[in-house]
Amino acid sequence: MNKLSFSGHDTFYCRHFWLKKGYDYFKAGKSFTSKTAVIDLGVGKNMVSSIRFWLRAFGLIKYNKKTQNEVLSQFAQLIFDNEIAYDPYLEDTNTLWLLHYFLVTTQRASIYSLVFNQFRKERIEFTKAHLNNFLHRVYYEQYNTEANAGTIKRDVGVFVRNYLRPNIKSEDKPNIEEAFSALLIELNLLKEIERIGDKSKWYKIESAERGNLSVDILLFSILNNPKYENTVSISFSSLLNDTNSIGLVYVLTPDGLINKIEEMTKKFPFLVYSDDAGIRELQFKSKPNKWDILNEYYKNNML
Repeated sequence: MNKLSFSGHDTFYCRHFWLKKGYDYFKAGKSFTSKTAVIDLGVGKNMVSSIRFWLRAFGLIKYNKKTQNEVLSQFAQLIFDNEIAYDPYLEDTNTLWLLHYFLVTTQRASIYSLVFNQFRKERIEFTKAHLNNFLHRVYYEQYNTEANAGTIKRDVGVFVRNYLRPNIKSEDKPNIEEAFSALLIELNLLKEIERIGDKSKWYKIESAERGNLSVDILLFSILNNPKYENTVSISFSSLLNDTNSIGLVYVLTPDGLINKIEEMTKKFPFLVYSDDAGIRELQFKSKPNKWDILNEYYKNNML
């Protein structure tokens, strides 16, 4: 298991325009620790460090071992760079799906990987207390010591706020813009549910077919998984259940995954899906460059 990392967001969930704002600031060669960062970014001091945290958590800036400094990722440049700018204002839902994918797989914010890869195998419906206890257990199992209770609690709160579409009451109308500013609520991954006789807030991350998720994005995600780098055949079970698999990250039902694979094989002639004597596999006749897949998707779907 990778090193567990919690906190860093200063209790701020990621606002919709923060990534573009942070990208431009970083590309301009400015430092998030600069005395002028508050003025340059137009946000409070704690929000400055939060923007930097989310850029790292979404894998938009990465540490380069050769140059020993942080650099913009290829994905960040495709989406936000002014010279390319495929979707700088995040208007395409599939860009949000990709950001969710990188948030889970980059593992700079451990709660996202743990929830989608592990926690959901134990619970589909849960309270914040359930998620708190799970994170404390995982932390103790890895380090044989207790995690900071306040840190875990804040991470759970920010996780929920990043994904949960708010339920706005009439008296809250002046705050609607702020309430709906969370980046990933459009994905509808997390929902609040009611349990009769239980006053606790319950949540649900339910598997679905994901009709608004492009197969181009799924193919990119498969090609981006290091586990599949040296193979031309991937079992259906792996695609559904492996760590960082498209089945887990995008929370697909088995039928939904089959439908996506069938759609994928119709669109991409280098893919074949076989179901022989109960052995189900996705096979590559040849492997394309993952970035070519992403470039082609955006060129064909620019808003």
